[in-house]
Amino acid sequence: MTKSIWASDDQTETLLAAARSGDSDAVNRLLEKHRAPIRRLVELRLDRKVQRRVDVSDVVQDVMIEASGRLDKYLSDPAMAFHLWLRQIAWDRIIDTYRRHRVSAKRNMDREQPMTSPGGPDQSTMELAVQLCDPGLTPAAAATQREIAAKVEAAIEKMNDQDREIILMRHYEHLSNLEIAEVLGLNPPAASMRYLRAVRRLREVLQEDDQSSSTSDELRR
Repeated sequence: MTKSIWASDDQTETLLAAARSGDSDAVNRLLEKHRAPIRRLVELRLDRKVQRRVDVSDVVQDVMIEASGRLDKYLSDPAMAFHLWLRQIAWDRIIDTYRRHRVSAKRNMDREQPMTSPGGPDQSTMELAVQLCDPGLTPAAAATQREIAAKVEAAIEKMNDQDREIILMRHYEHLSNLEIAEVLGLNPPAASMRYLRAVRRLREVLQEDDQSSSTSDELRR
């Protein structure tokens, strides 16, 4: 399975301990270690239309500045894992950026641009596609895999915010069930059930799309 985008390991814990002792170099290294994951999160989760007007690097820099200013308070009372704390700052900044650059303050992500990058579906989508559609699909069937992955991404775009959110957290950020539960303020069994419902709904959307496509093909014949 694809590795989590978040840098949570022994080195992070070492840097946190050094930061608590007043090591300013450790603070800088700690934040820089998480810059790439923050950028990945912003690229993935910030509304596509907003990204056409806002430089992702500016959003990332805002997150790093805010995290630096709030770090002492976190170090004195770490209520959650560092990467989840940093993720929350980034998520708040994403929402704030969205609200400042869209007419409506309501979170209603535009679906007009696909999740897929110009180079095609990323590894996270490929893995999810195989899990949902054909666990026996081999790497040799790359073309088929890409086609299915594109369908999966289109189906995710059609889901409601709650279902879409947990699918993205699990399969694109690669957060564990325990981490998702902490982020959402749920107990682990409730987070697991929400995820399972979202996957079931995703399969239903895929089936509906397949049926619609088949009907369209029949009408064209």
